[in-house]
Amino acid sequence: MDAFDVIKAPVVTEKTVRMIEEENKLVFYVDRRATKQDIKRAMKELFDVEVEKVNTLITPKGEKKAYVKLKEGYDASKIAASLGIY
Repeated sequence: MDAFDVIKAPVVTEKTVRMIEEENKLVFYVDRRATKQDIKRAMKELFDVEVEKVNTLITPKGEKKAYVKLKEGYDASKIAASLGIY
């Protein structure tokens, strides 16, 4: 699966902005068929960052979200700024 097919769009809410600032996490809508390893690989390919942990969930609407925690030394706020989140 191509990296651009895996990660669809960032999730932008007050909660996700707080997570970016305080927990060094990014939240994305991802392809429902994507595995955690696919998401990790796509993050490395698209944003050139190392991922510490990926948590996923499927919303009641049927969309899959991925909570991606970056390793120390990588800044989620820089990626968020490049995506236009803030």
